[in-house]
Amino acid sequence: MNIKQAKEEIKHTVMAYLSKDEQGEYRIPVIRQRPILLMGPPGIGKTQIMEQIAMECKIGLVAYTITHHTRQSAVGLPMIKEESFDGTTYPVTEYTMSEIIASIYRKMKKTGQKEGILFIDEINCVSETLAPTMLQFLQCKTFGNQAIPEGWLIVAAGNPPEYNKSVRDFDMVTLDRVRYLNIEADYKVWKEYARAKHLHNAILSYLELRQRNFYRVEADVDGIRFVTARGWEDLSSLMQVYEEMDLPVDESVIREFIHHEDVAEDAAAYFELYRKYRDDYGIADILAGKVRPETFARIYAAAFDERLSVVNLLLDGLSAFFEKVQENKQITDNWYEFLKEYQRSLKEGEVPVDCYQALFEERMAVVEAEKQAEVCTRAQAARWERIFALWKENVPNGGLDAKKSFTQAKAGFDRQRETLENAEQEAVNALEHAFDFMEQAFENGEEMVVFVTELTLTPEAAMFLSEHTCERYMTYNEQLLIGKRKREILSELNR
Repeated sequence: MNIKQAKEEIKHTVMAYLSKDEQGEYRIPVIRQRPILLMGPPGIGKTQIMEQIAMECKIGLVAYTITHHTRQSAVGLPMIKEESFDGTTYPVTEYTMSEIIASIYRKMKKTGQKEGILFIDEINCVSETLAPTMLQFLQCKTFGNQAIPEGWLIVAAGNPPEYNKSVRDFDMVTLDRVRYLNIEADYKVWKEYARAKHLHNAILSYLELRQRNFYRVEADVDGIRFVTARGWEDLSSLMQVYEEMDLPVDESVIREFIHHEDVAEDAAAYFELYRKYRDDYGIADILAGKVRPETFARIYAAAFDERLSVVNLLLDGLSAFFEKVQENKQITDNWYEFLKEYQRSLKEGEVPVDCYQALFEERMAVVEAEKQAEVCTRAQAARWERIFALWKENVPNGGLDAKKSFTQAKAGFDRQRETLENAEQEAVNALEHAFDFMEQAFENGEEMVVFVTELTLTPEAAMFLSEHTCERYMTYNEQLLIGKRKREILSELNR
């Protein structure tokens, strides 16, 4: 299965394992809650999906790479205690609490989360002394004599032997006590994730043209050469910051992340061209409806790779408009709900300024609790900080009656709504200008198929188009769907 399917299966498992009956007992007894064992190539996102699952299910997450641990840190240190048996006292060896088990309790204490996931990565790459402990962990859900707290699920991950010479095989007894999920690298699934995470568009554009370079592991006389999804994502983060700082991203930098000489060289050449196309074609001018005459002459004579790169540059430019709309819409929607609650409270006769301040502090407390429980992302927290700053600027003056207080509090919201409307209009104009260019440059060619398809699949674009009618998008999308269905029918008939 691919990583997206694995994520859904684990989410379903969380829902089932944490489901309780009328007496408050887990419907699936803990002893029957098999650990999940993910096996797949490195760098395909096993750790990332665990973070996503914990966030979406609003449960805790404790993650460890087990190769960094010794037997002592995993099991605990021996200590001597005295116990009496039949009137005689004996020294007995026990163990201190495992560092891993202690981390779960620390997480519970810090976040208030009583349920969660213990994720152990590289579980089949442990040392000789730790291997029996890992088998015991999977079979009995314990480290030494300490059990995993009730309500915490176990997910472990490992790499197949072709990717790591240090791996150990699991015996039948262990495999019979886990749920085994075999994961493979899948570019199309990763691309969905990459869009949502806003990876650098130059990388997405490159991989769309060179999909075989998304994930490669090859061995030759010079050793192993590889490219992983993790490598592309980490490179993207660096490229985005380097560009903001006006620092070069050359082949030597790319090789630090892409450990395959041919791919690194090819990607470096493409990124250089991609930057050149952005400047030469004047993407910002196209989206502003100011296309230079020589632009069409060049695009007509361009090779397919160049034409597709221009399409991706247009999509990248449009994304900035759509993201601005989405950001302002979320601020506006939250502000609207706040004012509705404020208006409701005013009707109950509360002091206007005190009522506003109480609602404000209540919302801040909720967000702070979500941050403390680690179920609020950094982006969400940053957005709330912007919202809180706006609300603080619009606290009504004391001594005003309910009507005047609400009018004063609403003034800032009206300005925000106007900001949203301006952002929406700018996005509408940019989209129309993009279609103007696409129709004149490519008519109904494959480039238009890519353009409309990406608009449909990119989250911010799809959300914008669901709320703002674009006749040409709807027309082309319908035509593409009809054409796709026709090809499917003909394919079936030819079988």
